[in-house]
Order: sequence, then structure tokens, then C-alpha cells
Amino acid sequence: MSWIDITSIKHDGMQEDWTDSFREAVEQLERNGGGTLYVPSGTYVTGPILLKSNIILYLETGATLLFENCMKKYPLIQAVYAGKMMSMHQPLIYAKNAHNIAIKGNGSLDGQGNVWWEKYLDFRKKQIQRPHMIYLENCTNVEIQGIKCLNSPAWTIHPFRCKDVRVEGVTIQNPWDSPNTDGINPNSSKNVKILNCTIHSGDDCIAIKAGTEDSQEKISCENIQISNCMMLRGHGGVVIGSEMSGTVRNVMISDCLFRGTDRGIRLKTRRNRGGSIERISVSHIMMEQVISPFVCNMFYHCGERGKEKYVWDKEKYPIDETTPCIKDIFLSDITAYDVQAAAGFVYGLPEMPVQNVRINNCEIYMDEQADVAYPAMMDQLEPMARKGFYMRNAVNVELNHVKLYGVKGKLWDRTETVQ
Repeated sequence: MSWIDITSIKHDGMQEDWTDSFREAVEQLERNGGGTLYVPSGTYVTGPILLKSNIILYLETGATLLFENCMKKYPLIQAVYAGKMMSMHQPLIYAKNAHNIAIKGNGSLDGQGNVWWEKYLDFRKKQIQRPHMIYLENCTNVEIQGIKCLNSPAWTIHPFRCKDVRVEGVTIQNPWDSPNTDGINPNSSKNVKILNCTIHSGDDCIAIKAGTEDSQEKISCENIQISNCMMLRGHGGVVIGSEMSGTVRNVMISDCLFRGTDRGIRLKTRRNRGGSIERISVSHIMMEQVISPFVCNMFYHCGERGKEKYVWDKEKYPIDETTPCIKDIFLSDITAYDVQAAAGFVYGLPEMPVQNVRINNCEIYMDEQADVAYPAMMDQLEPMARKGFYMRNAVNVELNHVKLYGVKGKLWDRTETVQ
């Protein structure tokens, strides 16, 4: 396999923009059947990079790819966001229909996201998406290892319709107030491993997705392993949904620390989505300073059409193919400190209750100075503080060896639909 040092491809002696050098290097490697694009220590200002099959982008210690903050450098492409294809500025690193690709080393990607964050509302009005840092579509055998991802303009690592993806030892640092800078979002992908990562984001640290009712194809997201990761700040430690119309199944989360994430484990959907969230296993998790360690919400109201009556209505609706389902959720060996709103929050649909929840060997300590907060994003919900397990429309729920400390009121606030 070929090996190219990026510094061997210069276009002038005092090079300030390496975009053409990266493009030429990738083209050379592609003609040779693949190889390694080596980036030695130093700072390289560049526009977007398009990866091809059988290519490793290797960043040496001290190497930084500093992505230009000139929007004109990022042409519009069609990419998936919020469950449907739409216009997006080209991702900083992009691959489509590629196999055997890797981004490795101990260097950094700096997306210089400030210019994109400042125009966040303008992009929403125009329905044009900011570029994701790493967007991979329909790729197989992907490895992202060891690198640092800083200041992403939007989502940081987004594999869509990918298979056999491994993200290991990656550090993601986005400011807590940067809009929609999710960490790692496996989307309609299969066989994804996220290991030994540290994620600090302005939105969800990890969000697992599988399309919405607007998606042209409903493709499942399944066989996801998340282990030995640290989640810092963010709206959720690990979030599943609300894009889940293609079904999310077989997710294993273990041996992680969530610190200051709004919620810990967060499952969310609403009527009209269809699909299911099922076979979710969570074990050996430490949480600190969360609103609620476990949230399961089937009345999620954010996003397009989130204020329609069918989203918030608590009356029973007929069951059909658009009715979502959440079932077979297993949580064990979880310790949570300084919890604000509730030890756990489960709110199913009256026509489709959350089914089969097991919570074993957990200790939850409420923050005695907690202010009231909303455990879930849904309408017609009162804020709460230091509640126990709050459950509505759930069946076959079991709590075994669960200890709650500092709860005000009932340890288990439930309706008769809970068994």
C-alpha cells in the first residue's frame, strides 16, 4: 500500500491553504489502490477533505487540521438530517459509498465552529444545515481512533447507513453552549462500537437514530456497543430517538461515567413515528449531577410538528403502523449522585405503554439543594424536584434492589397501568 506525506505535496513555498494538497494526495492514493495519507506535526489550514476507499488519514502527535471558517469553501451537498435528505454544507471530512477507511493517530481536527454557531438561526430559517465534522454515508469497515475533535460546526461524528464502525479513544470537545454539536450519532447503522471515548458536547453526547416518518427508507440501527466512555455536559449521556422509525435494537451500554449531562439514559419518541426501541441493556454506569438518570418519553415535543395535538394529547389513539413502541429495557448496577428532578421518568402512550422494564441493583442519591426541573421534554408536564420513580402508561415494570436517598414524597409514583 502507498504512503504519502502531505508535506511532500506543496503548491508554494509558504503554503497557507492545504486544500489542494489533500485533494491531490487522496487522488494519488486512490489511483494506487489505497494507502496512508500521513500528516506530520504542524498546523494545516484546509477546506473539506473527501476520503476514498482503502485510505487511512493518519495524524501524527502535534498535527492539527484547522478547517477554514469561510463558508464558501464548503459547497452544498445532499445529506441526511432529522430523518430526511436536505441541503448541507459539505462536511469537513466526508466519505460516501467507501470501504476500509480510517482516521487515526494522536492529532486534532479543529472545525473552528464559532462562525457557524453564530449563524445557527439563519441556517434554520433557510433550512440549510451546517457541515458535520465527519459524515460517512453508506460506508463499511470504518475506524476512527485516537484523534481529538474540537469545535465542530454541528454534529461531530455521523455515520449514516454504515456497517462495521469502530470509534475508539476519541476525544470530542465542543463548548457546552454550542448549538446541536452532538458527539457521536450512529444513524441507521449496524455493528457500531464506541469505546474509551471522552465526549464534551453542546447537545447529546451520543445519539442513536433510525429515521423519522419523513424518511424515504426506514432502516434500522442495531448492534451498538458503548463501553468505557466519559460523557461531560450535554443534553443526554446516551440518547435513543426521537428519530427511530426504522427501529433501534440491540444496544449495550456499560462501564461509563456521565457527569453533568441533563439526562443520563434517554429514550424518546412520539406518535406517528412508528418503529420501535427494543432490547436496550445498560449496566455499570456512574452518573453525577443529572436531572434524571433514566428517562423514557413517548410524548417528545421538539422538532417539526412537535406542537400538533397528536403529539401531546393524553387520550388513547387507535393503534396502527405509525404507533411507536418501546420495550425490553434492562438497567443494572447504576449509581447516580446529585440527581435533580426524578430518580427515573417513564411516560408511555395510553394505547402503547412502555413494556418490560427491569431496573436492578441501583443506588440513586438526590441533591438536597435541587431546584425544580423538567425531567423530559413534553407538554403538560409540571417541573419536579427530588421525585422517586415517576411512571405513567408502563406495563411489566420490575425494580429489584433499588435504593433511593433523599426523595421527597413517594418512592414510586405510578398509575394503575404499571404492573
